Amino acid sequence: MKIHIKNGRVIDPANNIDRNLDLYIAAGKIVALGHAPEGFIANQIIDASGLIVCPGLVDLSARLREPGEEYKATLVSELQAAVAGGITSLACQPDTDPVLDEPGLVEMLKHRAKQLNLAHVYPLGALTRQLQGKVLSEMGELREAGCVGFSQANIAITDTQVLWRAMEYAATFGFTLFLHAEEPFLAKDGVAHDGEIASRLGLKGIPSAAEALALASILRIAKETCARVHISRLSTAEGVEMIREAKEHNANISCDVSANHLHLTEHDIGFFDSNCHLKPPLRTQRDKEALSAGLKDGTIDAICSDHTPVDDDAKLAPFAEAEIGATGLELLLALTLKWAQQEKVDLLAAMALVSQSSAKILGIPAGNLSANSDADICIFDANEYWKISPSALKSQGKNTPFNGLEMAGKVKFTLVHGQVVFKSE
Repeated sequence: MKIHIKNGRVIDPANNIDRNLDLYIAAGKIVALGHAPEGFIANQIIDASGLIVCPGLVDLSARLREPGEEYKATLVSELQAAVAGGITSLACQPDTDPVLDEPGLVEMLKHRAKQLNLAHVYPLGALTRQLQGKVLSEMGELREAGCVGFSQANIAITDTQVLWRAMEYAATFGFTLFLHAEEPFLAKDGVAHDGEIASRLGLKGIPSAAEALALASILRIAKETCARVHISRLSTAEGVEMIREAKEHNANISCDVSANHLHLTEHDIGFFDSNCHLKPPLRTQRDKEALSAGLKDGTIDAICSDHTPVDDDAKLAPFAEAEIGATGLELLLALTLKWAQQEKVDLLAAMALVSQSSAKILGIPAGNLSANSDADICIFDANEYWKISPSALKSQGKNTPFNGLEMAGKVKFTLVHGQVVFKSE
């Protein structure tokens, strides 16, 4: 299949391109930008006049709920949601049922995803067996099976000796650890940020110190072992400052922030809106501003969706008992564009945070429109508004704090390996 994408504004942060260019695709690869190769005859022409043509988005944190929790979501529904949101590559967390700590499970997941011909799936393997934080998983075998890194999902390793051994092993073989920084004893039974709002609503709080203390341990052990560590879903101003300081001392550290935390604060809980029951919890306005500043100055490397589909019944419980999570794959682009507009960040820099930077962290060949690279492409209208509603979302999880809002950024086409896998109606 040969495709000619014409008249679009090409945004490619990896190659510092922001101008009107035509793209030419053949055999799943980008074969030329600007001028057609000799003898090129397109089977399909996509007119991208007035649209943005950019690398397919790369998401660092998504739960696909397979295997084991298909009542919440399926691989089919969530990968359809991904391409509807312009996401062509994503990393999935290991906290499935059973846990992704066996090579066979990883191979099965990769095989299932490949058969669907939608977004590329890059599993994060369990760092410890059953995510129990006691015995290291067989990281070498999991890597061979297709894992791009190792994670504990939301479950902390309380034994620092285990964490130390994990980082030593990872450093030896060049593996990346994806860790969520939260001290489990301070956070125990907490459901909201420990502040005025939680007190007023009678909710058990999680203090900012829970992130800072866990982060201090992770950063110190990473420094001693020279491990490559990615901090997932940073949420506090203090955490941003700690990462900034670590990077100034050349630590091999990267981090991301959830798109939710760039737009919402503890005040958005309102009268116990369970869609705002997230992990980490929504923090203060000061924290939100610090996260934005960290993104702008390069302290924070990327934005993730933190996609966590939850079935409707689990969100009908009282706030403290409602299941944690919100859908995010189809909102990542719109929320990133909204943040960029509010913070006066140019489109080239904003798109790097959800494509080039994320691909670099995962170590995958994605996030660029270079000649001879895979034709994983998102084409969207940055000015078209759409209303977020359960009926508009392809994900099986319909819960999001942004339900009912209209946002700019409508995906028109998504291509994966040179094939159109999504076209808006």
